[in-house]
Amino acid sequence: MRHGVKGRKLSRTSAHRKNTMQSLAMALIKEHRITTTLAKAKELRGFVEPLITRAKEDTHHNRRQVFSSLQNKEAVTTLFTEVGPKCKDRPGGYTRVIKAGFRKGDGAEIAVVELVDYNDIKPEGSSSASSGKKKTRRAGKSNTPTSSEPVETKEEKKEEAKAEEVEQTDDSSGEVESVEEADSENNSEEEKK
Repeated sequence: MRHGVKGRKLSRTSAHRKNTMQSLAMALIKEHRITTTLAKAKELRGFVEPLITRAKEDTHHNRRQVFSSLQNKEAVTTLFTEVGPKCKDRPGGYTRVIKAGFRKGDGAEIAVVELVDYNDIKPEGSSSASSGKKKTRRAGKSNTPTSSEPVETKEEKKEEAKAEEVEQTDDSSGEVESVEEADSENNSEEEKK
């Protein structure tokens, strides 16, 4: 039984597992977002976050400690010049693991690991929560209209229809009156001649 045994073996020897974590950490520091299996992503979190914590304070001792884990000068430089200062105010939780489905070949569960401060795009699940709208648990219609145009009631529509009919009848009677006036004017002019 594995009582209290921390970490995942990832089907590797200890040296292979160490090199895998170094490679994934260097890729994450360089690219700020990588895709890997879910098990490796969760292990990577525990490997890279202490390194980022050390990178927040740029001292000679911290650089040596981080180099002993990464064994790559470029990655250490990037970590201390870019990533560390950007994470200065964050008290932990520098990485985010997002599940991304299953790999087509072997069905392994895939995840995206990203540095939180470098990716302004929020994950799909959290974007709706921070949109500012109040979420309710009950389904149904809201009392406020969804469109910007005011909603007309049936009574208002009937009143408008009646008003239009009255205007149309007024227009038609006005036309008849104007025709009669024109005829009377023509008749009066003919009589004068």
